[in-house]
Amino acid sequence: MNKNKITALKDLIISAESSIENAKAILKEIMDEEWIKDSSLKVNLSTTWLNSYTEADMKIVEWVFTWEEMLGSDWNKYPIAANYASKSKLVQWDKLKLTIDPTGRMTYKQIEPIERETKIWILAMDKDKYQVMIDWKAYNLLTAAVTHYRANIWDSITVIIPKWKKATYAAVEWIVPNN
Repeated sequence: MNKNKITALKDLIISAESSIENAKAILKEIMDEEWIKDSSLKVNLSTTWLNSYTEADMKIVEWVFTWEEMLGSDWNKYPIAANYASKSKLVQWDKLKLTIDPTGRMTYKQIEPIERETKIWILAMDKDKYQVMIDWKAYNLLTAAVTHYRANIWDSITVIIPKWKKATYAAVEWIVPNN
């Protein structure tokens, strides 16, 4: 088999896997939450190991970082500032604690980072999303992280990904400008 055909096949497989992940994400947004809890598609998003409680008039919710938001132990989605996520180098599946005081002020604290690995690749863009391709898999990047480092397309980029769990997002660690 010639090299061009092998490359084309790998690209088609990557594209198909990305399409399936996107379809699952859309399905998650439109389906009933009870169905999602029981769905085999959402095994990786189980929140049974997270807690929610009150302490001195403050609501405390443990959550898992999913990328641009967090999924709480109460199965609610909570916003997270992109600047906080990028500067803290949060990795998908990190466990954090959200404290909501009586005035509604939210304070985040990382309580259990997932085991990580660092990879280096080239910064690319797919439509309007920054991405890197690692081991034939596309990982999205937070725009805030890429712009914070003033990165350009084709710069070498060091990213952090979960070591043992599938992910769709990589945290930006460092940029090596393309000279």
